Amino acid sequence: MKIPSEPTEAWVAPQGQRVRLTNLSKPFWPHLGLTKRDLLAYYAGVSSALLPHLSDRAMVMKRYPNGASGDFFFMKRTPSPKPEWLRVCSIEHASGNVIDFPVVDGLAALLWVVNLGCIDLNPWYARCDDVDRPDYLHFDLDPVPGATFPRVLETACLVREALSHLRMPCYAKTTGSRGIHVYVPIRRGPTQKEVWAFAKEFARQLESGHPKLVTAEYRKAKRPPRRVLVDYNQNAWGRTLASVYSVRPTPRAAVSTPLTWKEVEDGVRIDDFRIDNVPARLRERGDLWKPLLSPKSRFRLETLL
Repeated sequence: MKIPSEPTEAWVAPQGQRVRLTNLSKPFWPHLGLTKRDLLAYYAGVSSALLPHLSDRAMVMKRYPNGASGDFFFMKRTPSPKPEWLRVCSIEHASGNVIDFPVVDGLAALLWVVNLGCIDLNPWYARCDDVDRPDYLHFDLDPVPGATFPRVLETACLVREALSHLRMPCYAKTTGSRGIHVYVPIRRGPTQKEVWAFAKEFARQLESGHPKLVTAEYRKAKRPPRRVLVDYNQNAWGRTLASVYSVRPTPRAAVSTPLTWKEVEDGVRIDDFRIDNVPARLRERGDLWKPLLSPKSRFRLETLL
C-alpha cells in the first residue's frame, strides 16, 4: 500500500477500514531526511511478513510524538476515541484494573498505531485468549558496559548450543539497538511464572559455565563489566520486547531483523539492517522467522519442568 503524498494528513482505507494519517511531513530522523511518512511507508511495505507475528496479541504503545530523538512515553490503554473496527484485548491486572490494549491484526491497525508515534512495536508474548500462558520463551542478550557486540554474538551461539542440548529450537534477531534476541517457540501450557522460572535457571546455568563472558545478574549495579547479560526477566508477566521488523529510534534507524545462525557465527553489525534496506532483504530472503508461526515447530516446555 502506498502512503499518500499529502504534506500534512491523509485518509487511507486498507480492507475498507479508514485510518487518518497525520503530520506526515514531520521529521522523525532529520539527519537522515526521514519523516513520519517514511516510517508509515516502511511498515506498510513489510506488513505482510510482520502482521502474523503481532496478531492476537496485546500491544504496548511506546510513543515518540517528536521523532526518534525526542521524548517518549509508554501507553497501555487504547486512546479514545478509537476506530470502531479496532480490536482490543482486555487484560485484568493484579490491582483489579482492566486495561484495553489495542491489537494489531491488520494493516489498518498497524498504520493507526504507528501514526500515534510508535516507532517500535511491543507485543505481549501470550495471546489474548490466555494471557497467563505464553507461546514464546526468549532471552534478551544485552552488553554490559565494556562488552563488545562480537561478545554478544558469541553469547548468542552459547545460548543456541545450550538450547540445542535440550532439543529446543531457537531463532535469533538483532534487537536493532545493542544486542540480540533469541526466541524459543513453545506450546501453550506452562504458566508465565513457570516459563520465567525456567528462563532464570537456564541463564544462571549459562553464567555458571561461562563466568568470564555471561552474567545473569539482574541488579544493574552488581553486574561485572565486559560481560553479556542473558536477560531472563523479560519473560515476566506483562513485559515486552521490540518485535521482529520493528524500527528502533537509533541514529541510523536500525531494524530488529531476523538472522540465520550462520550470520550470527560469521558476524554482523546492528546497523547492517536499517529502515532503508530491510524491505529489500525481506523480498530477497523471505521471512526467516516464519517457522515461529507454525504449530509444528513449538517445543513442549512442560517436559523439562
